[in-house]
Amino acid sequence: MNKPVESPAATLTGAQAVVEMLKGHGVEVIFGLCGDTSLPLYDAFFDSGIKHVLTRDERHAAYMADGYARVTGKVGVCEGPSGGGATYLLPGLVEANESSIPILALNTDVSVSSRGKFTLTELDQRALMKPLTKWNAVLDRSVDIPRVFRAAFEQMTSGRPGSAHIALPFDVQNGPVERADVWADPSLGAYPSRRVAPDPSLVELAAKLVRKSKHPLFICGGGVVLSRAEGELADLAEKIGAPVATTISGKGSIDERSARAVGVVGSNGGTPQTRAIVDAADLVIFVGCRAGSVTTERWRHPAPGKARIIHIDIDPAVPGTNYAVDVPLVGDAKLCLSALDEALGDLRVSDDLSRVAAMKAEKFEAFEKLAASNDSPIKPERVVATLSKLLDDDAIVVADPGTPCPYFSAYYTVKGTGRRYFSNRAHGALGYSLAAAIGAHFGRPSVKTVAVMCDGSFGMCAG
Repeated sequence: MNKPVESPAATLTGAQAVVEMLKGHGVEVIFGLCGDTSLPLYDAFFDSGIKHVLTRDERHAAYMADGYARVTGKVGVCEGPSGGGATYLLPGLVEANESSIPILALNTDVSVSSRGKFTLTELDQRALMKPLTKWNAVLDRSVDIPRVFRAAFEQMTSGRPGSAHIALPFDVQNGPVERADVWADPSLGAYPSRRVAPDPSLVELAAKLVRKSKHPLFICGGGVVLSRAEGELADLAEKIGAPVATTISGKGSIDERSARAVGVVGSNGGTPQTRAIVDAADLVIFVGCRAGSVTTERWRHPAPGKARIIHIDIDPAVPGTNYAVDVPLVGDAKLCLSALDEALGDLRVSDDLSRVAAMKAEKFEAFEKLAASNDSPIKPERVVATLSKLLDDDAIVVADPGTPCPYFSAYYTVKGTGRRYFSNRAHGALGYSLAAAIGAHFGRPSVKTVAVMCDGSFGMCAG
């Protein structure tokens, strides 16, 4: 006799609804560790199909989620318990938010009914997380779980990506949620989920500036890789005869073996040779780059007023903040570059890349002499050169923001495009790279991932 098929229950617990909302948005991996307030959530994780990676502390869970998100293009998820669990997540959340990386942090919390009674680990998570994340919420009712999770994923992956935080009180995890209310838009689980196109009239103005330019230059931040606009960048750079420089976060915008690739510019990874390329430009096109103090060497390169400026960014508050902008193009990098390419029609500039070639030859001639040295202690240049020779083209290198960052940013050649090199450049907390490399490995397990750090950083994450 066949056993009758049981229909699914009409209601779920809040914790079960959380898991279903994560799965509905395509989440496959979560990084974190348990506490008393998280037990209902962990029961829901069991047999859910989501892989849970147990960490030693919440800070590194957040860094793992960050590394995972950077190499997959999907939302990274981390979790932890109440009280100290929430405070430990903060470094990872603020770094991801300022670096435009979508990670979702889930902290469980004391019951709603226990608030204001000096309950152990009680903490105002809403106030704590508000200035450090793009969006945050503290749930008071289990029925709000589906709506709040949909809002979180929409906020993280549209516009300028960023981090989000949701607090899940213990009784909210156990309360009922109607199964019919639990649905998700899977496209919000990856970024950019909602692309925005630039104003056509401003695109035409930008095209006029490009046509008048004799020495255009792209300076690309992380927005090109985030938008997956590498192909559009390459096409437009070839059309207008422009070299392509990057920030540290922008490494991967162009294959650095290209004759057009300048490398990293600025005060952390730039060199006198790359600075000369910036200073020679009569038109600078910033793409997905905030033109901050490091990239521009405290707003001296390019010198204000010397070059015309086209600034492409998804955040309307960015163009015009640090430089007088001739044309602001507000929108997704991929769509902006494509629109500008189309507006330029069949323009084809006969470019001379001899300046870039001479710059690279001079820059790497000095580097190679140091890289060949047998001096003790070993020189950083030798480490960079050796890893460059040993690693496959598709390898991922995660550099800690201390000593490794300027050397690898300047001299490690990214072979190919996309996220193959990164560092935590927003706030530069030491001890990031090991955890971020683990997260990157879970996101892209088929390639070699290497974390580069010094002793101080290693001491911060040896656990």
